[in-house]
Amino acid sequence: MDALEQLSHHAAELKDSFDPSIVFGGGGIGMTQYMFWMVICWIITATVVLTVARKLTLVPKSKFVNTVEYGYQFVSNDMGEGIIGHGYKKHVPFLATLFFFILISNFVGLIPGCMTPTGTISVTWALATISFVYFNWCGIKAHGGLGYIKAIAPSGLPAPMVPVIWFFEFISLVLRWLTLAVRLYGNMFAGHMVLGIFALATSIFISCGIPAAMPLAATSVAWFALLLVMYALECLVAFIQAYVFTVLSAVYIQGATSSH
Repeated sequence: MDALEQLSHHAAELKDSFDPSIVFGGGGIGMTQYMFWMVICWIITATVVLTVARKLTLVPKSKFVNTVEYGYQFVSNDMGEGIIGHGYKKHVPFLATLFFFILISNFVGLIPGCMTPTGTISVTWALATISFVYFNWCGIKAHGGLGYIKAIAPSGLPAPMVPVIWFFEFISLVLRWLTLAVRLYGNMFAGHMVLGIFALATSIFISCGIPAAMPLAATSVAWFALLLVMYALECLVAFIQAYVFTVLSAVYIQGATSSH
């Protein structure tokens, strides 16, 4: 089997490995690999937060504590105060939880042998649902039930236009739920699939190229260099997607709680 045939064969296996499968349980009911890694990431997130909370001091002495505290301040200042504005502090714990959980989930998926929970639509739907329920609840709390429903349409519109604009704004509101879930899932799934393909190609070309002639060996080195570039790019994407999801949640909170 030559290199291209091996790559095609292993690519099919790689695609199948991304399909949810039961790892604990049986009879079609149980925990999939994504659910398992979601629990692992939740434990890691809780451990990080609780550990840092116990070790907080006026002047941080631990680089780890300092890094996590910087991340929290980043969420507070950039996404809380910078986007939500007045009253942002009560929303910072929610936004920070989203940011750290998604960030940790994305980075765990970059460890060989691990899976990213955000690589399946069911987990990103759950995260999007939490965000959707939260910002709508905040809007209802700020304006009242009927007031929030009326506030979906901007104020100051001519009376005949209100029902039409309200309908389109309501559709836009519901689509936020969809876009939050699909954007995170699509980027993480595609990124890890591409990274897996490059890793397979690199391993196959190295195994075929090392004992072969110089041109094929040079190709193997090129594939390895591309793999490093793709891995670095995926690390950046892992951070950006956590940032984008949290920023959009903050924008939706601001829109739901502000006076139109």
